[in-house]
Amino acid sequence: MASNMRGLTQFIADIRASRVRELEEKRINKEMANIRKKFKDASLTSTQRKKYVAKIIFTYILGYKVDIGHMEAVNLISSSKYSEKQIGYLAVTLLMHENSDFLRLVVNSIRKDLEAHSEINNCLALHAIANVGGEEMAESLAPDVHRLLISPTSQSFVKKKAALTLLRLYRKHPTVIPAAEWALRIVSIMDDPDLGVVICATSLVLALAQDHLEAYAICYQKAVDRLQRLVIDHEYPAEYLYYKVPTPWLQVKLFKLLQYYPPSEDPTVSAALQRVLQAVFQASSEPIRNVQHNNAQNAILFEAIGLAIHIDPKSPLVGSATVLLAQFILSKETNVRYLGLDTLAHLAARADSLEQIKRHQKTILLSLRDKDISVRRRALDLLYSMCDVDNAELIVGELLRYLKVADYGLREEMVLKIAISTEKFATSYKWYVDTILQLISTAGDHVGDEVWFRVIQIVTNTEDLQEYAAKVCFEHLKNPTCHESLIKIGGYILGEYGHIIANEPGYSPFEQYQLLQTKANYSSASTRALLLSTYIKWVNVFPEIKPHLLQVFERYTHVLDSELQQRACEYYAIASRPEEDELLQNICEEMPPFPARESTLLARLNKKQGDTEDKRTWVIGGKDANEDLDQKKKAGKQSTVDGDILGDLQGLDLSSSSGGPANAAHSNGETTGPVNPSTASQPLPITTNPNIERWYERLTYTSEALLYEDVQIQIGYKSEFHGHLGRVALYFGNKMSAPLESFTATIDVPEPEALSVVFSKIPPSTVTPRLQTQQILNVECKNVFTQPPIMRISYLAGALQTINIRLPIVITKFLEPVKLAPSEFFERWKLIGGPPREVQQIFTINLVSGVVDTERQKKVIEGSRFLLLPDVDPNQVNSVGAGVLHMSTGGKVGCLVRVEPNASAKVGGPTLDPLSPTCS
Repeated sequence: MASNMRGLTQFIADIRASRVRELEEKRINKEMANIRKKFKDASLTSTQRKKYVAKIIFTYILGYKVDIGHMEAVNLISSSKYSEKQIGYLAVTLLMHENSDFLRLVVNSIRKDLEAHSEINNCLALHAIANVGGEEMAESLAPDVHRLLISPTSQSFVKKKAALTLLRLYRKHPTVIPAAEWALRIVSIMDDPDLGVVICATSLVLALAQDHLEAYAICYQKAVDRLQRLVIDHEYPAEYLYYKVPTPWLQVKLFKLLQYYPPSEDPTVSAALQRVLQAVFQASSEPIRNVQHNNAQNAILFEAIGLAIHIDPKSPLVGSATVLLAQFILSKETNVRYLGLDTLAHLAARADSLEQIKRHQKTILLSLRDKDISVRRRALDLLYSMCDVDNAELIVGELLRYLKVADYGLREEMVLKIAISTEKFATSYKWYVDTILQLISTAGDHVGDEVWFRVIQIVTNTEDLQEYAAKVCFEHLKNPTCHESLIKIGGYILGEYGHIIANEPGYSPFEQYQLLQTKANYSSASTRALLLSTYIKWVNVFPEIKPHLLQVFERYTHVLDSELQQRACEYYAIASRPEEDELLQNICEEMPPFPARESTLLARLNKKQGDTEDKRTWVIGGKDANEDLDQKKKAGKQSTVDGDILGDLQGLDLSSSSGGPANAAHSNGETTGPVNPSTASQPLPITTNPNIERWYERLTYTSEALLYEDVQIQIGYKSEFHGHLGRVALYFGNKMSAPLESFTATIDVPEPEALSVVFSKIPPSTVTPRLQTQQILNVECKNVFTQPPIMRISYLAGALQTINIRLPIVITKFLEPVKLAPSEFFERWKLIGGPPREVQQIFTINLVSGVVDTERQKKVIEGSRFLLLPDVDPNQVNSVGAGVLHMSTGGKVGCLVRVEPNASAKVGGPTLDPLSPTCS
């Protein structure tokens, strides 16, 4: 340590030499008093200030409260010396919280360091923002952090810290980050040549894309391209090879990112991704002895399996992955078992058939008794997801047996999953009632009110079940100890349907009364209130026990609880009315069936699961729950897990004929987190100027010409079409002396059901200086379309440049010239018979020396792929053409065209007569 910090060294030595806490506190108090005195000295140098602030930091680290040095730390930050600035930033991050008033004093100094040309100062400022950045600081400095991230002059380690700082700010204060506005620029960082920067940028994109799917959609292609370069092309520096696995952290993040988006409709991107997944699966099939190599490979494999399930659960890749997962859940390593069970749960949540998973049901059931609670939790999730009508009784029975010895942290979740599975997959209502009552008896306090509410709904709505439910509840209440939820169910059901079993031996009205009354003495006020309602019902149906019931009402009129007292007084008054009074009968009529309403059990379960930093793209449960999740995402809905439990009593609308609660349950999965992609794509702003319009117009009737050019880039265009298929070659030329980085080209087709335009391979991310790269487009005309495709280009040339231009792929490109005789032409023309098969348009024309340029007119018609028919029209100025439009799904349609220029009016009128009304 430097000689000028000798005082700090001695202070630390004295503290360490203190054998008892009293001596340590005495030394610290003495030093703090000296520091306070020194801080009042106006002649205090910056070096001395740094030393004293360092002592304060050490004291704070020891756990002592510090109330001095804040202003001195602020002053040190503005110092030009690194050692002083470092101590100042360290003090600010340790001594101040995000709402501290002192932070307002350092915002300008931090901004100055962010704008400095010193990478060290940039990093110190970024550390401070990430550690103590509150909402006010985030609003002020987020644009400066973003500027550092995208600046071409920033060093790689500064970009990494800037990306992670933005990620930290977004997680703490998501509303202050204009994520959608910065989307293209942030995603472009994923093409950085430094893989460290790419890892940090991908972490940021992973967080932002979850809430802004539409804005970050371009990251899908970039993620696939990067994976292909890593896994297939092996493009990575040697220092990022971790135990023979290229940058596994980046691969895991990219596979996870791709799961937030639906499978790509671009066959080029899909084919590239399939090759990557096959390569990952193939690499994992080889035996690995090194533990670190095995861990890295498994981390990638599990995310790759998750992506394969997300893309297509029926694919052969998923079939082979299921065999691997069956081996993983038998592994000796806890982490591998955990991930194997979690991935199988993902497969169960998406697959149409569960037969492959059911083969390993015994192993999964044994996992419930694993020594690690996280493995037990994943086994529970998997059993819940794979439960169906065939295995429901076996799985629910096993879960009930395990519930008695399960961890307390698992019991509430287990209760909900048992209740939901029992309701959805019950083969009979009797089994449902028996199971739920056994569940309540076993779980006790872990059973929420919504569970017994649901039982009441089903019993009330199922007439054939009411007698059985009354008997079963009566038998359960005979047990010496009953949970209050069981007493509530018994009280409600016996109050409504006790009269059905009253004439059978052992179920007389007095025996029912005695049974409930013995339980009431040890119940809570809410349970006794429900039993009072049961008693007033019995006054109406069991007149023989009316005196006993009146005694109960009279006794409860003197209790201290106001709710019980009010009920007892009202019920006593009603029960004391004359027998011929119809008021009691009207009030105590049997409850009508509950109207249909979605259960709150699933909502309660999903609320308990909650959200993590990286939201799941699927929910724990079967395929039905996940299909419902997808529908709600498409509809732009969000989960509403905070429901009124009492309102759920409106419940199910069940028929009493046959079947189990599975037929009546209308509850499926809820969304696990708010994801709000735009429901409708906004129209793209087209890049245009007179030159671009002229180039586009020319290419509509020629096959090769310039499409776009500016000072940075030139795009050439060459095409050929045969029938309904075509190929377009695009030549991207870099006119600059520096490379075009993060180059991205995508095609937007306004009418995808009628036209398909895709790249034959993913465009390269870099265009070499003074050179050009060629990309091939495969085109298919499926049906009639009216809007040309749009090509979106973005690249980094100092700043982010974006170009949106129309591709001259119009309907006439798919015409095939046809030769017709004059008589045949006019015969077909007459058959058309006018609109809607005939379309006419008038436009202005340019004259050459006062006459019509017939040569150019003919060139345009022939360039539009019509065959020019001479000697058909008697007027030589007019032009006539014929052709056949080829479409893969729409078939072939004949088209006739006639151009009639008027030199005196300087207008032309083409008339198009297709032989199909869909082409008009």
